[in-house]
Amino acid sequence: MKTTMTNRKSLLVLLLILVFWISFTVFRNSAKNWTAFKWPDSLPHWNFIRKTLGTEAPLCSVVSAAETDQKIRKILEKMDQLIPPRPFTHMNTTTSATQSRATILNPRDTYCQGDQLDVLLEAKDHLGRRKEYGGDFLRARMSSPDLKAGASGKVTDFNNGTYLVSFTLFWEGQVSLSVLLMHPSEGASALWRARNQGYDRVIFTGQFVNGNSWINTDCALFLNSSAELCRYLDAEDQEAFYCVRPPHVSCAALTHMRSKNKEVSYLSQQERTLFERSNVGVEIMENANVVRVTKCNTKTLPVKEKCKPGMISTIPSGHVWKYTWNPVSCTLTPVKMKDCLRGKLIYLMGDSTIRQWIEYFKTSINTLKSIDLHESGKLQHQLAVDLDRNINIQWQKHGYPLVGSLVYSVKEIEYIARAIDRTGGDQNTVIVISLGQHFRPFPLDVFIRRALNVHKAVQRLLLRSPDTMVIIKTENTRDMNSDVERFSDFHGYIQYLVLKDIFQDLNVGIIDAWDITIAYGSNEVHPPQYIIGNQINIFLNYIC
Repeated sequence: MKTTMTNRKSLLVLLLILVFWISFTVFRNSAKNWTAFKWPDSLPHWNFIRKTLGTEAPLCSVVSAAETDQKIRKILEKMDQLIPPRPFTHMNTTTSATQSRATILNPRDTYCQGDQLDVLLEAKDHLGRRKEYGGDFLRARMSSPDLKAGASGKVTDFNNGTYLVSFTLFWEGQVSLSVLLMHPSEGASALWRARNQGYDRVIFTGQFVNGNSWINTDCALFLNSSAELCRYLDAEDQEAFYCVRPPHVSCAALTHMRSKNKEVSYLSQQERTLFERSNVGVEIMENANVVRVTKCNTKTLPVKEKCKPGMISTIPSGHVWKYTWNPVSCTLTPVKMKDCLRGKLIYLMGDSTIRQWIEYFKTSINTLKSIDLHESGKLQHQLAVDLDRNINIQWQKHGYPLVGSLVYSVKEIEYIARAIDRTGGDQNTVIVISLGQHFRPFPLDVFIRRALNVHKAVQRLLLRSPDTMVIIKTENTRDMNSDVERFSDFHGYIQYLVLKDIFQDLNVGIIDAWDITIAYGSNEVHPPQYIIGNQINIFLNYIC
């Protein structure tokens, strides 16, 4: 028995020695080859280290960036087809509003409410010759000022110099028809070409703190400079903004920004004559533009369902009656704002046209109190709360570019996609996004990239929190006499089409501010309060 125990102990010692010898050998051999071993790029930990070191973006982001670039090219190709180059040799060969002819098809003395009225438009040049191609930027609208009523019309371009303008006669009474020649096709073509030629129509000035003093330097989305540059990079989406680095000052010392328009144009002198105020927004339907509409029958119209996100968009999307917006495809019901917003966390993200919303909320809800976040200026982050009802509403500006002559802080600036990524989301969280106005002076690829990156962030949010409500507010129309090359509604319309195309695959709510502001006849970048109130009424119907 004793001998057996001794043998077992001896065997165990031999096994331990063998294990130790094998481990030592493996360790020694692996140590020799340690420097030659490469970690796979797919390891999340390694990707994180590389990202924080700033040496290189993670592999998944590289793939995503390549996919984004491909999508941008496809959208730009689509826009190039929509806006082909048009010859422009003389003003006389461009489309003339006074020479063009608008004819009401199948005219009647009286029309029935709900009918569609069609107008055939034949575009002619200043010499009265029929145009042989389309592409004119037109705006169709019907209105009854005494009834505070209005709606947009649908324009169909046959690409041969003729257009069909369709109006849905939503209300009874005297209705005025309007078709404005915003820009002739030659002007639209010139604006499209010029827009995509340069990033320098707007000059940004960055303010760096240096001890007790400030240093100003040039900043831009793209800087053609031999000086040392500071690059402010969003590593996830590869969007960047640049400033000339002040001598002996850290790039992290950038605190404020402002901008101004640069005296530069990518239009020829001859092309610029197309955008003089007298040539922008000229009425084509000067004569026979009033029709009479009556209620011909009393048949009961089908009951429309309550408005909700994901509904099919129509053209027009609705009409105004007594200053109130009425959608085509759904019904807006009265909503008590305080009750609807109870327990809600509302994020308003974007430009100053969505900042108008938080200002409207603060005016409409007397229990909503502003919280001082110790920032300053018009573009400061805003927060308003109602503690009794647990309402939390906040607005924050989008990332670069932000165009404005007033100085604004960039200490806390962040891209919308990053703000969405840090939002947990749930059934009581609502995000409203508005992009557009500040992107008009820059090549379209800047806007497309931003919209795609926001789309990806919304996708991620809805995957982790599918009950979060996301709403996209399209941009408003604006005044016609502003700097056309930089801010024309033509640029806004192209962005409007792009935004709707990009977000069509997501279950998000769309507030068609473009169509709404046309229906109201608003030509202000910041529409009056009654228009904002009607936009917010759609929002309330979406979330309650």
